[in-house]
Amino acid sequence: IALVTLIGWMASGAPFEAAMIPAVAVLVIACPCALGLATPAAIMAGTGVAAQHGILIKDAQALELAHQVDTVAFDKTGTLTLGRPRLTAFVAAPGTEEVALLQAAASLQTGSEHPLARAVVSAAQEQGLAVPSPDNVRAVPGRGSEGEVGVRSYLIGSLRWMDELKVDMGPLAARAAELQSQGATVSAMVERSTTGLALRALMAFGDEPKPGAREALARLRAQGLRLRMISGDNQGAAHAMGARLGLQPDEVMAEVLPGDKAALVARLRERGRTVAFVGDGVNDAPALAAADVGLAMGNGTDVAMHAAGITLMRGDVHLVAAALDISKRTVHKIRQNLFWAFAYNVAGIPLAALGYLNPVLAGAAMALSSVSVMANALLLKRWRASAR
Repeated sequence: IALVTLIGWMASGAPFEAAMIPAVAVLVIACPCALGLATPAAIMAGTGVAAQHGILIKDAQALELAHQVDTVAFDKTGTLTLGRPRLTAFVAAPGTEEVALLQAAASLQTGSEHPLARAVVSAAQEQGLAVPSPDNVRAVPGRGSEGEVGVRSYLIGSLRWMDELKVDMGPLAARAAELQSQGATVSAMVERSTTGLALRALMAFGDEPKPGAREALARLRAQGLRLRMISGDNQGAAHAMGARLGLQPDEVMAEVLPGDKAALVARLRERGRTVAFVGDGVNDAPALAAADVGLAMGNGTDVAMHAAGITLMRGDVHLVAAALDISKRTVHKIRQNLFWAFAYNVAGIPLAALGYLNPVLAGAAMALSSVSVMANALLLKRWRASAR
């Protein structure tokens, strides 16, 4: 454009020196500084103010994608609930000794970091029981664990695993169904012997929703977002917790193995959804990586935080809506900045080409465009996470 300006002025009879002035003015005002600053300035301001409110954005792509999210899937334990389940019932099979079985169950769970395992150990310690060291303990992902306590071999795991192993629930079947209908997560303890597998006890666990989680989910739904809660619990326990959180039955996905969470997220994406997954545990990492946007609770595991593009430094479900909001505002600022950067050029270049701006004024206008873009981006510093 500067070359055309130079030729045009010379063709109109202006001397070379006079024609050079508007040509140089065009070059000066067309400097792309403002365009170069438009996106990174807004991203830096957005990530900075988000960090001040406990939202750590380590992936700029996640920030730019989050505003497109239309479906938010949550892991249940530790994300929507406190993640500190307690043993609410220990039901020993007829003819067995409850205290000895609880002691053996705690022994088998001593090396596990699973919340249910910690609940069993805590229950035994509260009763003052000695917890011996187990032998040959092996975790079975998504199902439970097995090992030896003294001379006896035990398995502890979900009722789903017991069904796969064809364990006869016998007289405890009705009690298991009753506990599940009450919303408890039920596990079974089985002894392995030369004669096969024999049910020894049932363990029922209860957890509590995080304070404010129900309100946070309602806020997301009010914004038009689809919600999903993914849980490995049985149908009864998962739907009971879902009801306490204000979720509809079709928003609860129960009996999902840890390895299947990522597949569920992938299926949602295949339906054309832009999915954000919120989790906190080691087994949530594949789903966090599979989602368009992964949000990890900062009170969770390092693996989950590494797999996620956004980390919520507090275990507050309200921060999910805040993270999506700062993304929308940041992308809006990027678009505003690009508009104004182009507007300066669209308005300034013709004026410079026609001789209404000399190079000094063109330089001032170019600098002003950069300043205005930076100032507009810094307005994001005024953002505050919405009050509960």
